[in-house]
Amino acid sequence: MQKKRLSTQEIYQDLCQQINDFELFPGSRFTETELANQYQTSRTPIREALKRLEVEGLVTIKPKQGCFVRDVDIEQISDYYTVRVALESMAVEMACENMPRSEIQALADKWDPQSYTKKDLDLIEIKEREEDFHISIAEGSGNQALSGYLKDVNNRIRPIRLLGFPDEQSVIGTYEEHFEICQLMLAHETEKAKQVMIKHIRKSQQIARNVTLGQLAQYKKESQQH
Repeated sequence: MQKKRLSTQEIYQDLCQQINDFELFPGSRFTETELANQYQTSRTPIREALKRLEVEGLVTIKPKQGCFVRDVDIEQISDYYTVRVALESMAVEMACENMPRSEIQALADKWDPQSYTKKDLDLIEIKEREEDFHISIAEGSGNQALSGYLKDVNNRIRPIRLLGFPDEQSVIGTYEEHFEICQLMLAHETEKAKQVMIKHIRKSQQIARNVTLGQLAQYKKESQQH
């Protein structure tokens, strides 16, 4: 029985996952032909998937050279985090005014530290939930442009941001900080909620930066030994 060929969307999602998980390491090179052989499909869906990844800033396509996974530029990532701080601060302020109380309470319930269990150490799931929390507040602001810009920034920093959960304590800390933000929003303590959000994002940035630099250093060391 012939194996079902993957769609463009499925190929895109698989490549995106490999990049985000550092299975395709920053700076690594591959070609359309290599991917077509790997996925056992024609180059057309491969090309379409790569174009989408390029638009999202995850790969760079160089004619006659191949495709390259985007390098980790710490300074550029820092710039995106600065933009993220501004966007999320605005999102909190507007969500305090426009987001239904029931939706804020639902977020609080999801991130109540008392509801934390060991099963929440599924890092893939917790990373997705963490990003959804921030997008929910941005969407709750009532400003579609704001949430759209935040999603774009998230696409740019996702490979780094996803490294922000190296251990259980980081996960518990995220529960506590998300819950505190929700409680402040429910109390209409807008300025305090904004400050906690900013502190939360900056903490995430520093953790991810430290882990990333450590991983890159280890990778280079291992490469030199082979």
